[in-house]
Amino acid sequence: MQRDKVVTMETLLQELKRYVGWSPTDEAALHTLHPILAPEQARIAELFYQRIMEHEGARIALLSGESSIGRLKGTLVTWMDQLLTGPWDESYFQLRCRIGRVHVRIGLPQHYMFGAMSLIRQEFDLILARVFAAHPSQLSLLRAAVSKILDLELAIMSHTHREDLLAQQSRNERLATFGQLVGAIGHELRNPLGVIESSLYILKGRVADDPRVHKHMHRIGEQLTVANNIITGLLDMIRDKPLLSEPVKLRPLLDRALESLVLPPSVLIKIEGIDELPLLSGDPTQLQQALRNLLENALQALGTAGTIAVRARHLSSKIELVVADSGPGVDPAIRMRLFEPLITARAGGIGLGLSLVKRYIERHSGTIVYAPDGPGARFVIVLPIHHSGASHV
Repeated sequence: MQRDKVVTMETLLQELKRYVGWSPTDEAALHTLHPILAPEQARIAELFYQRIMEHEGARIALLSGESSIGRLKGTLVTWMDQLLTGPWDESYFQLRCRIGRVHVRIGLPQHYMFGAMSLIRQEFDLILARVFAAHPSQLSLLRAAVSKILDLELAIMSHTHREDLLAQQSRNERLATFGQLVGAIGHELRNPLGVIESSLYILKGRVADDPRVHKHMHRIGEQLTVANNIITGLLDMIRDKPLLSEPVKLRPLLDRALESLVLPPSVLIKIEGIDELPLLSGDPTQLQQALRNLLENALQALGTAGTIAVRARHLSSKIELVVADSGPGVDPAIRMRLFEPLITARAGGIGLGLSLVKRYIERHSGTIVYAPDGPGARFVIVLPIHHSGASHV
């Protein structure tokens, strides 16, 4: 009797390792290289970002992201350390994929990273050639190991980039269908809601002076307002209303957004850097609504106690605005789809607040990302300043 064969499926990492010819010999070679290359990593990171910042597209993407260049250099040193020490397992693969997704999210063109990776390859090779000039056979072995690990990194980067672009395309298709449905359903719902509202207005003037009746009528009125607000939010997602473009001061918009919220006594608001900002160019109504939605989300995450921090700084021709809270943060299961409509982790929420924020910010040629830095939620907005750049808040 012939026994059934057990077929083991290769993981993607295993497939990529097989593709580049990865072996335990390469792992041992990289461990040997680490103490030699580690003292050079800070210099290489400096050179890496000096080269990548020479390109306008890369500079805009990086400075519009959630990290400063100094922090990115430190991250690159850590990346090189892991490159040489491993372990080159599934956790390593997932970490590298997350780095690739950040590049997609901030809009860093892939060819800049490929060019920058070639710089790392060249620098490593120059060091190897100098240190092992008298040992050609060992030099050849070490060069092969470096070449394989960098090829593996490029393969992971390409896979992640393609995977995320396909996911974005799928989201765009879903949003197009969503927009068609919203446009049709939203307008149809306005009519019956208008009839209910008119009838309620008439009934209020004719019912007896019964507190219980008035209580229920008040509830009906409240729910009509909720329904109309939901429809307005949905229609705002698909409408291209003309965008005002005028000099805008951020501080008054923030103050008005805060005034529209009911803040519990135990919720602390910290504001830093707003008063020093230059003017923005944009639509004050949409920018104020974006701020209100972010603050309302933070408030709902905190409940009755906690801290909401609003910090801002001037970055060349842009400003960076950070809204963070001390709540539980966003569930990792929905982070990748956080700005899509109808995606929410809040009981009773319908998932329009952040999708509208993203739409408003992008209409102003800005960006918004979810960039946690410790416990709690943290959103980073980057917006262009007013073209004159002379006046300040």
